[in-house]
Amino acid sequence: MTPRLYMDAVITPNRSLSPRGFLLLIGLFAALNAVLAGFFLSIGALPIPIFLGLDVLGVWLAFKVSYASARTAEVVQVSAEQVTVLHQAPGWRRVVWRSPTAFTGVDLEGQGEHEARVRLRLSGRRLTVASALSPREREHFAEALKAALGRARAERW
Repeated sequence: MTPRLYMDAVITPNRSLSPRGFLLLIGLFAALNAVLAGFFLSIGALPIPIFLGLDVLGVWLAFKVSYASARTAEVVQVSAEQVTVLHQAPGWRRVVWRSPTAFTGVDLEGQGEHEARVRLRLSGRRLTVASALSPREREHFAEALKAALGRARAERW
């Protein structure tokens, strides 16, 4: 029997540029660089078009890496017995934190600031969670996590 979960949050990073927007952006960037490459070829500057091509390749590669990192997720689960944090991506899943619910604390550091952090703590150990969220969302997440811990503790007693 699986334990009842008081929180089962899946946090994924946000990417504001859609795949269609990416194709449009990279297309415009490649077209601009092609025009510039043509100009430099016409005046005899042969190495410059090579670097312009590498520039397009570098931008394309950076966006591909960014979109790959968007497929990762952080899962925070709270049951009456334990708090579990998992990091997962397509093809793998890894537990990065496991602690007893009764002794796990939640801190919100830097509240109201841009660098607000939600941290789980247990006996000197700390783990920052929900870093993919905005500062305001982190504050709400910390409140929800504290409430879930309270409900989970109440079940045990």
